[in-house]
Amino acid sequence: MHILLTGGTGLIGRALCRQWTQQGHQLTVWSRTPQRVAALCGAQVRGIGWLDEVGDQAVDAVINLAGAPIADRPWTRKRKALLWASRITLTEQLLAWLQQRQQKPRVLLSGSAVGWYGDGGERELSEDSPQITDDFGAQLCGAWEETAQRAEAMGIRVVLVRTGLVLAADGGFLARLLPPFRFGLGGPVGDGRQWMPWIHIADQIALIDFLLQQEQASGPYNACAPEPVRNADFARALGRVLHRPALLPAPAFLLRMAFGELAGLLLGGQRALPVRLQEAGFRFRFTDLDLALADLLGRH
Repeated sequence: MHILLTGGTGLIGRALCRQWTQQGHQLTVWSRTPQRVAALCGAQVRGIGWLDEVGDQAVDAVINLAGAPIADRPWTRKRKALLWASRITLTEQLLAWLQQRQQKPRVLLSGSAVGWYGDGGERELSEDSPQITDDFGAQLCGAWEETAQRAEAMGIRVVLVRTGLVLAADGGFLARLLPPFRFGLGGPVGDGRQWMPWIHIADQIALIDFLLQQEQASGPYNACAPEPVRNADFARALGRVLHRPALLPAPAFLLRMAFGELAGLLLGGQRALPVRLQEAGFRFRFTDLDLALADLLGRH
């Protein structure tokens, strides 16, 4: 299978490249830095800077994961424009290229996030749940999904992966948490009651591969473990695995002062459940947070 990826040099993209290369698939990564693709994704992975470089070669599947990190810095007007362009504008460019191709891929699997729902409070959120709030994160995910779904008019199966907080040893938000927690300076964010829909990187990769192969799979899927936890419980679990206290909270008012509108993303949460994935027969390897963290951090 020839698979074209955007966002292939990111945390999830690199892991997908490793898995699919081992399975014998042909991989092409559309990147702003195509010269770095082989080093980041594997020597067998081709990097391209322009979609036209694909040429007339058939593409069987497109995996669209590109997007600037959403929680790295405050949401200034300039940052919001970058977040929008790196997701929606890029996806529009991808669709324009697909429209011109005589032979279309069978499937477009496009990224999204559980932030699509907004701050869900105590509600259990399945894929059938409506948007709860209309903050910038929800608007961004909503526009990203709506743009990707236009590919259905071309006869392409569209899968939307609403990813939670991906736990990985070599990057992502867990890597940013480790330094303060290892020094005993970690703790809950705000009151710690907000829900955290987490997922182990191994399950994230497995479910994307699963949805790619399931010909009947389409529409949104919550990519998060079946057992979401509250933020305070997550902090305690990470402290246990690292054998460190996790008692120092990050006060809400300080987060709002430091991050502005972005603080709402940190202080809110989603009690999201992978209902459609489980109904489709996908089985998670990691459903217990302590075991997932121990697996990643080498504390068995």
